[in-house]
Amino acid sequence: MRINDIIKAKRDGAILSTEEIDFIIDGCVSGEIPDYQLSALLMAIYFKGMNSRETADLTMAMVNSGETADLSGIQGLKVDKHSTGGVGDKTTLIVAPIAAACGVKVAKMSGRGLGHTGGTVDKLESIPGFRVELKKEEFVDIVNRVGLCVVGQSGNFAPADKKLYALRDVTATVESIPLIASSIMSKKIASGADRILLDVKVGSGSFMKTLEQARRLATVMVSIGESLSRRTLALITNMDVPLGNAIGNSLEVIEAVNTLKGSGPSDLTELCLALAANMLYIADKGTQSACLEMAKYALYNGAAFECLKKMVAAQGGDISYIEETDKFPNACYYRTVVATNSGYITRMDAESCGVASAILGAGRAKKEDKIDYAAGIVLENKTGAQIKRGEPLATLYAEREDVFDKAAEVFLNAVEIGPQPPESKGLILGRVEKS
Repeated sequence: MRINDIIKAKRDGAILSTEEIDFIIDGCVSGEIPDYQLSALLMAIYFKGMNSRETADLTMAMVNSGETADLSGIQGLKVDKHSTGGVGDKTTLIVAPIAAACGVKVAKMSGRGLGHTGGTVDKLESIPGFRVELKKEEFVDIVNRVGLCVVGQSGNFAPADKKLYALRDVTATVESIPLIASSIMSKKIASGADRILLDVKVGSGSFMKTLEQARRLATVMVSIGESLSRRTLALITNMDVPLGNAIGNSLEVIEAVNTLKGSGPSDLTELCLALAANMLYIADKGTQSACLEMAKYALYNGAAFECLKKMVAAQGGDISYIEETDKFPNACYYRTVVATNSGYITRMDAESCGVASAILGAGRAKKEDKIDYAAGIVLENKTGAQIKRGEPLATLYAEREDVFDKAAEVFLNAVEIGPQPPESKGLILGRVEKS
């Protein structure tokens, strides 16, 4: 078997065999296939695509390229939730406690933020003392006792994906549905969950810019999960506008706590209840409507908030910050950005809002960059709101005054104000499952 023959075959539209895909991934990890040939293959896949069997084989080959999590010590079904990334997306901090309060085990491995999107691990680390690196035995014990635990992703999961993603990033082959789907699902399968809920974002603040792209990605990922005996369901959700009002690490933790106390923004609350209900649904807790009522009950009776506190305590975090969020340090400086004219906010580009937050210090351009937990943006008005000239659009927070001008410029360029209210697109745009 020769890699150049495989490249030629895919270039000409052939369907690769399971053995050929295993050969590619083995050579990728061992270094026997050089980067220039892997890059040529990725470009061939970009143009010719992969069928469902090829994509599932690629996913499984990447799973088998490294470690896999053994969660057999956790009692009951393990359900994981994965978001394809967005701005203001603090849903894990709300959805996981709701699901746990309803008796579903959530053993979650999350990533850090990069670019304009935030990471759950960074948000949790803004809580003093919170540990995201745990030994396997402690991780399993916390899930069994508390019902949930959120840790950082192991670098030993799907190492082939890590290498291929780095090549895709520099060869303009990122935007390939089979490659995106296998990248995401290989890490989810390696993480050991029995059931998987996917939150596929679509819009300006997400990787999928159109509803058709999001539907295709969701369909492929659900197909992969089901073919590998993981019950999988996807919601397609709107990321044209930041989710909730807070963008930034401790700011988002505070908003998540407020939501668990029943006073969160309506869009964030709606989405979290929908996600939690669907986690319960794929965990066989009942019909969709019954699961939604269970999720609401756990949220509004305080049970979910108690689960979050138990998780924070179990992972070494200071729960007094969760009980009294005023204890989170404030940024040294803030600036209010106001509307430059009157009318309705017709657009608030989520990606640009995320970029502005990163400029303030809440995000990172490179993985090794440090972030400022207190930096970020609190939105005072969002798309659809009627506003007068001089009224506040948002408050920016940072540790340095010299970043405000650039961040404010980027944010204001993200906002459009017109004479008529925009058409509402809704928050949940689709649902994909095996049936």
